[in-house]
Amino acid sequence: MMLKLQNVVKTYHMGKTEVRALRGVDLDIKEGEFVAIMGRSGSGKSTLMHLIGGLDQPDDGSLVFNDRDLSKQSRNDLAEFRGQRIGFVFQSFNLIPTLTALENVELPMMYQRIARKERLRKAQRLLELAGIADRARHRPAELSGGEQQRVAIARALVNDPDLLLADEPTGNLDSKSGRQIMELIRTLNEERGMTVIVVTHDPAIARYARRTIHIFDGEIGSEPDWEEE
Repeated sequence: MMLKLQNVVKTYHMGKTEVRALRGVDLDIKEGEFVAIMGRSGSGKSTLMHLIGGLDQPDDGSLVFNDRDLSKQSRNDLAEFRGQRIGFVFQSFNLIPTLTALENVELPMMYQRIARKERLRKAQRLLELAGIADRARHRPAELSGGEQQRVAIARALVNDPDLLLADEPTGNLDSKSGRQIMELIRTLNEERGMTVIVVTHDPAIARYARRTIHIFDGEIGSEPDWEEE
């Protein structure tokens, strides 16, 4: 089992208000799975993704990633874990506007002290994998939304992560670009065996996954608590 959550609880304090984001979540993810986590805004799905990705820690329960309990790690250990084991793709792309596509993909490898020649070789190869090698010298403002997301996916793969986490990866894209991005993510899962978790509120996006998990009011359920359109 790649990922095992047991009775995971997360509470946020906003002034005098206590918000129970996750209420005793149990979840297993196998290596090589493609899983969609679905829920409304405020259901707890993004909190769950942040915990799985080591961006935050639970208040209670255990979250074990390949025999490593993330709930017991220091902040420095979590930062190292994220850099080495997790690839993140976000709705907002998060590209640096002053850098080219190639430089944006290259950037995470600089923090790993990888030699420039190797950085360039790998960044170019990943842009080819993402189908955007011909735009390598363009800056984000010169790219479409779909092209920017392809760059973001290439960047997420630079450290050969065990798990790709995508949070609403098509939220800022038109339907055609969204389908192309999801086809790319599915290819990474099927041809490279990469474990993928996509967080979404969109049933059309969730259908790309092999398994869908529904979350509402901070709890995992077998059925959604809203009607799909």
